[in-house]
Amino acid sequence: MESPEQKVVKVLKNNSIDIAATLPCDRIKVLLPLISRSVQTIPLTREENGVGICAGMYLGGKKPVMVIQSTGIGNMINALLSLNLTYSIPLPVLASWRGVYKESIEAQVQLGERMPAILDAAGIKFTKIESKDELDKIDLVIKDSFKNTRPHIALISPAVWEGSLKEVPELCEITPRASALDFNSDIRAPSMSRYAAIKVLASVANDEIILSNLGIPSKELYTIKDRELNFYMLGSMGLVSSIGLGLAFVQERHVYVIDGDGSLLMNPNALAAAGAYNPRNLSIIAVDNAAYGSTGNQETCTCTQIDLELLARASGIKDTVKVHTEAELKEALLHKVNFVHVIVKPVNSACKEIPLSAKEIKQRFMDALVK
Repeated sequence: MESPEQKVVKVLKNNSIDIAATLPCDRIKVLLPLISRSVQTIPLTREENGVGICAGMYLGGKKPVMVIQSTGIGNMINALLSLNLTYSIPLPVLASWRGVYKESIEAQVQLGERMPAILDAAGIKFTKIESKDELDKIDLVIKDSFKNTRPHIALISPAVWEGSLKEVPELCEITPRASALDFNSDIRAPSMSRYAAIKVLASVANDEIILSNLGIPSKELYTIKDRELNFYMLGSMGLVSSIGLGLAFVQERHVYVIDGDGSLLMNPNALAAAGAYNPRNLSIIAVDNAAYGSTGNQETCTCTQIDLELLARASGIKDTVKVHTEAELKEALLHKVNFVHVIVKPVNSACKEIPLSAKEIKQRFMDALVK
């Protein structure tokens, strides 16, 4: 007799799901290893980061799904609205719905009980699955998400898994290894602007992809050289490198990501994920002006404390370099270094708004990828 977990895997395969981005929950500890045997699985460190990775995979032509605990939806709300709903990017989410059925952890209850109301207020489509007999609804969740290009969350009650065969996942012990870091950093006074740095990147990118961080960096890139293979972020601060990683996973073009110190510090999980896989076709261009440039140049902690190149190295990114001049930057870009720490002045160029809607940006980008 087919178990509930096996039914879920069958639904994923029948819907041609390419990749599952996952974070564990005790209630789905049997489901997760079954999924990993049938579908390529990307383990996550934070759910919001997974939203970005999955968006990149979709832009690259694949069909991702997220499998998580419902508590993680709390840190995904902004990304689901400012990225998925704004750009019309589908994302089916299978969420183990905690806090509502035989819940023994008090801290799960507050969010769990309010989750349907929160999703409803946010305008995010969701479907409750409260028994084994309703598992077929997962098929409808996935189909609706991709047909209507929107996120759709399946809230799956722990009651669904009651009585399932409790297969114990194989334990994974820490890998014995030596860690060593030989790193000498010299951060000098900046000599170029972010605009100049982006101009260098635009000059070397031919049929490669450029993803640009939100706010003024995107406006500067559009002003310097608009092209169909540019993807401009309009929101979702901290996710541009995550989207770039997702794109690098699923297609062969080189991906240049224009990120910033404020965004990377908001989501260092992006660096940890990039370091875990180190795709050769991904270059994160960390433009560091020690300021939140789009909101008035308020100081970030890279001004006196954090070295972003060291942070990238500590996250597992092996191929890094720090640059201060246009010539150094151009050389790093031509060699497609995986992480380029670009020291720039905290100045913004006067640029007009991008005259494209989010959906227009997405559609022409996806069309250009298949040309």
